[in-house]
Amino acid sequence: MEQDLFTIGKVVNTHGVRGEVRVIQVTDFEDRFEEGNVVYFTHKEANERKKLVIDGHRMHKNFHLLHFQGYDNINDVEVFKGGRLSIMREQQPPLNEGEFYYHEIIGCDVVTTAGESVGKVKEILSPGANDVWVVKRKQAQDALIPYITQVVQHVDVQEKKIVIEPMEGLLD
Repeated sequence: MEQDLFTIGKVVNTHGVRGEVRVIQVTDFEDRFEEGNVVYFTHKEANERKKLVIDGHRMHKNFHLLHFQGYDNINDVEVFKGGRLSIMREQQPPLNEGEFYYHEIIGCDVVTTAGESVGKVKEILSPGANDVWVVKRKQAQDALIPYITQVVQHVDVQEKKIVIEPMEGLLD
């Protein structure tokens, strides 16, 4: 059941006394937190899933402030701290060619066009104009691979393999 859930945000704290939570976005779809959307809350220590309906959303200092239907007090949402918000597979919109979901990229093996193994994608950062794939390497610091056409040559999510043409200094 858990494999059908895809994380879209992490609840880092409560906000105010009226039941809002502060969320860090871990999806590149801006509309995930719109009012009326259904999300599922899970906590790393509890094995339960709670269905929530978003009935309030605003931005504050790079955080999404969310309010859920029926949770109108800080005491109601205190338990959400440290948990994650997810959506079901069916809630994912179709993608255009050359677009990928984060969960399809994370875990992929990365190799160079010369056939040298770089490592596995462990995380995706969205700092600005393009995503940056964090690749865990065996004997070196993590490599930061920009998702741009000059670097990423081929992505095969079925085979879990990504081929890159490293720019000068990228893997140093």
